[in-house]
Amino acid sequence: MLKNYFKIAIAVLKRRKFFTFISLFGICFTLTILIVLSAIIDRVLSAGYPDTNRGRELFVTSLRLRSSKNASDINGGPSLYFLDHYVSKLQPMEALGIVSHNSMTSSYGSNKKLGIALTYTNDQFWDVLQFRFVEGGPYGKQAVVNAERVAVITKETRDRYFGKGVPATGKWIETDNILYRVSGVVEGAELFQQFAYADMYVPYSVARRDIHSTDISGDYSGIILLRSAEDIPKMKAAYAQMAARVPTNSAVFDILHTSADSFLESFARSLIDDHSSESGLGRFFVVVSGVLFLFMLLPTLNLVNINISRIIERSSEIGVRKAFGASSKTLAYQFIVENLILTFIGNGLGLLLSFIILQLISGSSLFPGRGLSINGSVLLSSLFFCLVFGLLSGVYPAWRMSKMPVVDALKAQ
Repeated sequence: MLKNYFKIAIAVLKRRKFFTFISLFGICFTLTILIVLSAIIDRVLSAGYPDTNRGRELFVTSLRLRSSKNASDINGGPSLYFLDHYVSKLQPMEALGIVSHNSMTSSYGSNKKLGIALTYTNDQFWDVLQFRFVEGGPYGKQAVVNAERVAVITKETRDRYFGKGVPATGKWIETDNILYRVSGVVEGAELFQQFAYADMYVPYSVARRDIHSTDISGDYSGIILLRSAEDIPKMKAAYAQMAARVPTNSAVFDILHTSADSFLESFARSLIDDHSSESGLGRFFVVVSGVLFLFMLLPTLNLVNINISRIIERSSEIGVRKAFGASSKTLAYQFIVENLILTFIGNGLGLLLSFIILQLISGSSLFPGRGLSINGSVLLSSLFFCLVFGLLSGVYPAWRMSKMPVVDALKAQ
């Protein structure tokens, strides 16, 4: 029976080439977008160089000050003072990496102007993130305490500033009219490694800002490295207890919301701009599910309309088959199978197009070192969406077709 359905479906698709093309285009385009986005999100959320210890890390990225007297608040990140004075004293903890937001600076190397993404860190930043040094090594605690103008630069920055393959350790690099002595050169992080990506890393003590400020809100982030993943609940509890005791140092804002999050929680919080003390995962999944539902709904409705048009064109066929004893159930099954075959063909084309697009993205500067790929979870997800897409767009038209009276079907032609 299925073999006959398949033969009929292929014949119908060949006979109505325009409808087939429109349907395949919609399916292929939808699935390609889903697969590419899934691959990128999977890559962003998965642990990778240099953040290889993510399974035993917590991230302090959000700090919200709120007033109990009015609706005013301040949303941002923690300050250097908050991280160094409060967070660093929590236990159990192996290390606390402190890193600022990137700032673009101007430099001149190899007789041309260069843009360098500069970030400020502490010495434990190099213990938390496992950078590969191709030259030299990181700056230590003494360099941070003494506010030494030293820097770790990426291999790409070295090649752009000094020349390709030219050793840089011990040399001086200038950016924003400040000279820094290069202590080491590392393999660069990907752009989407938000806590690790930069062109140049320098001690926070040389920043052009008041590092002695006692404000608890600022533009830094903290990465808490624990001894094992089992310590995560203990650290979250210790952090919550600490946050409840921290004074806001403000006459206006007297309520503090902050938390130590897993990477996924931190990503969700930043994406939906949720700075409350509760995890943003619930809202994140609701938003993602809603967007995914709407994204799938529009092409599904279009395909339903196309399928109904195909039904009207095939009304005489339906009438004749019903007149010769074909049941409504048989006709419905046939049309659903036809739609699933069309959907799976579109899925195959979508996979091929997705592979080509992912290869092009992998060849860009967004993902140096590691390419994007269609892994098992992404492939299974695409097949699942393909099945759902085919069923959603085929069930209603199949039901309409199966319920069409014989007389009306023959008259429609």
